Amino acid sequence: MATSEKPSCTKPSEDFHHFPEIIELNVGGQVYITRYPTLVSVPGSLLWEMFSKNNPCSLIQDNKGRFFVDRDGFLFRYVLDYMRDQKLVLPDHFPECGRLQREAEYFKLPELVKMLAPKINKLNSVGNDLCQSDLEELSTNTDTICNFSSSNNIQVSGPDNPPTLTAGSGSDLKKAGFITIGYRGSYTLSRDSLTDAKFRRVARIMVCGKISLAKEVFGDTLNESRDPDRPPERYTSRYYLKFTFLEQAFDKLADAGFYMVACNSTGTCTITHDQTDDKIWTSYTEYVFCRE
Repeated sequence: MATSEKPSCTKPSEDFHHFPEIIELNVGGQVYITRYPTLVSVPGSLLWEMFSKNNPCSLIQDNKGRFFVDRDGFLFRYVLDYMRDQKLVLPDHFPECGRLQREAEYFKLPELVKMLAPKINKLNSVGNDLCQSDLEELSTNTDTICNFSSSNNIQVSGPDNPPTLTAGSGSDLKKAGFITIGYRGSYTLSRDSLTDAKFRRVARIMVCGKISLAKEVFGDTLNESRDPDRPPERYTSRYYLKFTFLEQAFDKLADAGFYMVACNSTGTCTITHDQTDDKIWTSYTEYVFCRE
């Protein structure tokens, strides 16, 4: 994108024009709107250097005039919150403390780095405790392994009596719950001939339900970018899938032991072409799946 040279880049710093009170930022594709005093609230920080009069020529703008910063757009929300009042407030069970500390180092916020250090140490200690407990449990189970069959009988096995796995025993340990799949689609309908209809253009498949269940079913095909910080025991309605084939979503749910229990759909006519009488309809459909 061609940019015109600003006279302020060659004039003394005291002649550089002032920034507006409200500033728009594009951080890694995420748009933030904040006040200028917030960005320069921590002297010596990278944002203070970027938006001070000493460094006017280093700012890059996107095609809409927003100042661009090539960093993690989702973690920047916590950086900006800290710069507002110099306090650190994170969600419960926040898993990205290490990455956030790296962002704090990049933005030259040493106090934020110090605030994050005990949280990172706590996460590391919890992880070590979990690993130790797993080792202890594994050593105990090598002597005696209890297998629960579908008839609720307990089979005790040891070195001379290897365990036998029964069909369906693994699925009994899966958590019960509901997952709702929703999508908006569109189709064009001609008045003269139904055979000319173009059906179901699916733009995005939404996933609603408990986060742990959604991750279990869809794994890496689940896009969590719209709701990245929720712990697994919470619920969300903002996840969506990285693919747009409903049958693929149904197959994954069926493989995980879910079955459909309800569905509903609504449709509205959005556009009508005067010359051809073709109508474009949009619909929203939800499918509710259950695992007992």
